[in-house]
Amino acid sequence: MRFLLFLAAASLFAAGPVVTISKENPRYWALDGRTQPLIGGSVEDNLFQIPNLREHLDLLKASGGNYIRCTMSSRDEGDAWPFFPDPKTGKYDLNRWNPEYWRRFSELMRLTAERGIVVQIEVWDRFDFAREPWQLNPFNPKNNTILTEANSKLKTEYKEHPGRRETPFFRSVPSLENNRLPLKYQEAFVEKLLEESLPYSHVLYCMDNETNEAAGWGAYWATFIRERAAKRKREVHTTEMWDPWDLNDPMHLRTFDHPELYSFVDVSQNNHQKRQRHWDNLQSVYRRLSARPRPMNVVKIYGADTGTYGTDRDGEERFWRGMLGGLATSRFHRPPAGMGLGPKAQAHLKSMRMLIDAIHLPDGQPRLDILGNRAQNEAFLNAAPGKHYAVYFTDGGEVRLEMFNETGAWRLRWLDIMNSRWTGEQTVRAGTVILAAPGFGHWTALLTPAR
Repeated sequence: MRFLLFLAAASLFAAGPVVTISKENPRYWALDGRTQPLIGGSVEDNLFQIPNLREHLDLLKASGGNYIRCTMSSRDEGDAWPFFPDPKTGKYDLNRWNPEYWRRFSELMRLTAERGIVVQIEVWDRFDFAREPWQLNPFNPKNNTILTEANSKLKTEYKEHPGRRETPFFRSVPSLENNRLPLKYQEAFVEKLLEESLPYSHVLYCMDNETNEAAGWGAYWATFIRERAAKRKREVHTTEMWDPWDLNDPMHLRTFDHPELYSFVDVSQNNHQKRQRHWDNLQSVYRRLSARPRPMNVVKIYGADTGTYGTDRDGEERFWRGMLGGLATSRFHRPPAGMGLGPKAQAHLKSMRMLIDAIHLPDGQPRLDILGNRAQNEAFLNAAPGKHYAVYFTDGGEVRLEMFNETGAWRLRWLDIMNSRWTGEQTVRAGTVILAAPGFGHWTALLTPAR
């Protein structure tokens, strides 16, 4: 009998890595007890909906990645919706799940667990609930057999950008409009999501994609998820992603200043910023969290020649500035707004993995004060005195590294980022070290104690 009870309990929890906030450095995540940065890129945000999921995850792993985004979205052609469509009427029954949608999601959970890839889920994506996607959405009163405009307060059309906050869908919770009927089915959806995800321990939970709704909306769902997880004796980590591009906007304080509700922060929207401002904004959050450090996640790096939020170069620079600037995670956004997991993204991931394997990046801190002869946006430093100095050059250049508190010989080598190879190794003495990149383009100088 005891053996059978053990098997029943064990079946509640699936095999896979465990992601927790690092005890060694709470600005980072620990994966199976090992403190480490998480990096990634992918062709889609709702990755569980793509047909070649296994191959894509294998490519990510081979590129050195271990982190993806998962919006629970269904608005692209070929995507499944979570509810079961009636084949006769075409309308959805909100009391019946679509097995195909949840099979796909379950497969993502299993495959990422097998590969040690951390999944950051976004429960609600506002772009599913306005304009053209709303016309297909099961929650639209015209598309299901339960909700009507009268009993749900939801309209069949919302023509404006979701940032205009036309829909009351995101105000259903008791602290806002207390719209009980839609809330019943929203809760059922999140319960089902947790039924599939809580058996795994490699999952992080973000309430929304770039929301500008009232604080009560995200707070309700973060509390909901935490309480459901606690009943199953599971530890979960929650955050919210706010819309403003400026991290100093007061809206971001709803996560920065509430660690009791949000155990990590997502600062992805900072990736609309460029060059020195991108670094400076991130450092303002780094300092603000110093009293109670938490992981700063970036689940989407904008920037691609195909998009409207910067070029390939902008995306590449944002990746390296962020990682040396204290981020716990960083992932290239999907095309066309980001580089996804294309050849350039793969090169950057491989090179970042080489750097992570060479040093313990969480030992370091972002520094600019000991770089001399530096032009704006020329070079950025992560320093762990006595252990490492890593200097990223955005496009070649030359700076002066003041290592006055160090002694002895140091090993200097250069990481050729686009070719993912080490080169130019030499020994230098502590003090003033002149670092001249071997050429134009992306380079990282790494100094470690000579052995």
